[in-house]
Amino acid sequence: MTDSLFEISAEVAAALSAGGAVVAMESTLISHGLPWPDNLEVARRTEDIVRARGAVPATVGVIGGRVIVGLSDAQIEHLAAADGVLKLGVRDLAPALARGYDGATTVASTAVVADRAGIAVFATGGLGGVHRGARISWDESADLLALTGAQVTVVCSGVKSILDIGATLERLESLSVPVLGYRTDRFPGFYLSDSGHPAPWRVDSPEEVAAVMHSRTALGLSRAALVVANPLPAKDQLDPALHDRVLAEALAATETAGVSGKDVTPFLLAHFHRATEGRSLEVNVAIIERNAALAADIALAAVRR
Repeated sequence: MTDSLFEISAEVAAALSAGGAVVAMESTLISHGLPWPDNLEVARRTEDIVRARGAVPATVGVIGGRVIVGLSDAQIEHLAAADGVLKLGVRDLAPALARGYDGATTVASTAVVADRAGIAVFATGGLGGVHRGARISWDESADLLALTGAQVTVVCSGVKSILDIGATLERLESLSVPVLGYRTDRFPGFYLSDSGHPAPWRVDSPEEVAAVMHSRTALGLSRAALVVANPLPAKDQLDPALHDRVLAEALAATETAGVSGKDVTPFLLAHFHRATEGRSLEVNVAIIERNAALAADIALAAVRR
């Protein structure tokens, strides 16, 4: 599928046409989530992980006012190194395309683009959700609403632990977005293996996830996304005591600096990186790589079903 505003790379298009396994990946992690040059190295390594499992990676981004599904290595390097790359949610895509900008797609916009391209599985780090203090600010990630209309299975490590996870799970229930814990009865909290909340459902293999995907399609319930929450092993998580201390400091710093809206999450994550002396970055990278591997396995199980 190629037109003036939307392009699927030849590799991705061939895989989709042949009924092969494809995994979509966002580009905000590259341009806004990780520092240079770690961002480029992780982006390349993540694509290699997907290929090594037998699937085709489809990193999504906007280059010169065109949505690209399956960025080339040169395009990935451009988004990793260039200044002024925009962070593009769903509402930002059309204005950015009209002006010919470069941009990185968020969880929300990547899910929407993956759905349009016909890609069934999407790997990311952690979902956005309801922000702490949302009863006053009404601050909620666009990820949640986007998931109600994107037919894609999202492999993540739960909801970012800087958010109100309990409220986010309630919203996902209200929006009829099913949530599966992968080999766990506890819902993960990104940096933490256990957010303190139970996972609504448990699955223990890629084949079980594929079976859920199949059942939803058969029942006509697949317009909303399916969330697969894949926790880090407890030994690899951020130390919970360190996490709680740094989070309290980060939230206070956010209020002092007057940060709000879509700037809150990158501000908090940057604070974590500094305050943990890079340990949170190591955890973040492990999350991304594990989720890419699981997403590839699920994509393969789905096409073999």
